[in-house]
Order: sequence, then C-alpha cells, then structure tokens
Amino acid sequence: MPSLVLNDQPVEIAADPALPLLWALRDVANLTGAKYGCGVGECGACMVLVDGQAMPSCTLTMAEAEGRSVTTIEGLARRAPGVARHPVLQALIDEQAIQCGFCTPGIAIALAGLLAHNPRPTDAEIAAAVTNLCRCGVYPRIVPAVRRITGPVAATTVASASAEGVEASEEGGNAPAAPGTATAGE
Repeated sequence: MPSLVLNDQPVEIAADPALPLLWALRDVANLTGAKYGCGVGECGACMVLVDGQAMPSCTLTMAEAEGRSVTTIEGLARRAPGVARHPVLQALIDEQAIQCGFCTPGIAIALAGLLAHNPRPTDAEIAAAVTNLCRCGVYPRIVPAVRRITGPVAATTVASASAEGVEASEEGGNAPAAPGTATAGE
C-alpha cells in the first residue's frame, strides 16, 4: 500500500502502485479538485504540488508518489491558518480569473508552485509556469492576479524581458505567445 504525505497528513492509500495519482486522489481519497482533462499531462486540469513542484497527477503513478509530499487544491485552500483563503485563490477571485472552474484548481496549483520557488516572477515566467488550458479564456487575468500578490515587477526585470522578446524577433525567432493565443499559421 503506497504511503505519502497528502495535504500535510501522512496517509496510506489502498491502491495499485501502477494507478495514476489522479485516480487515487479522486476515487480513493475523495479529493475531487484535480480534474481529468487530457490524460497525458498537457492540459493542466489535474495539477498537484509534488514536493512543492506543480506536476500533472494523471501521469504520475502511485509508485512514483510513494514517500513524497502531495498538495491538492483542497490542501492549498487550508494552507493559510487564520486567513480566509490562500493568497493565490483570493487573487484569482479578485481578478475574476475563475469562470467555469474546471481549470481553476490546476491554474491555482501552478501559480502556488511558481510563487513558492520564485516570489517575484516576471510576466514571461508566469506565462511559462501556467501552461494550463482554459476554454473560458482567463489568461489575461492571470498576470494581474499574480501582481495582486507580488506587487509590480521592477522596471529592469520588465525591460530585460522585453529586450529578450525584441532580440528574438530581430533574429527571426518568435517570442513565446501567452497560453491560448493564436500565432501565425494556426
């Protein structure tokens, strides 16, 4: 029986070690915040924090999760004692970056993982960290939500990120597009 730390609590989950973590969370632990989307780790609907890093739970087996610390959206919601909501969740609400809610847990987990390792990310770093698919199109609200937590980024950071994009354009390369934006040829 695989054992792990789930939302800060040591647990043993009676599940086949080959079972994807997503299904153990949803069907065995009754934690349904992580959603099944693509099944191949591309859409981000099933994101959880594994040892502090955002990872798709649909591609991680129970054997691979053995002995690790896993935080789900349910755990994120309980992580700030004395505060009504985790800052990421509150910021997403304040910026109206929650529409249908299907992708929201994955986006919140991706942002929490990013901010845990980089408390002052640039806009480009936010876009790189949040690759989640959102059919409602909340992408323009994600950076403002993060800025509610971090405050503005220093001008030198923004200028260097802009310079990198200009250099890529001048070299004939493409600067990375924000998630959900169409590029030429699509």
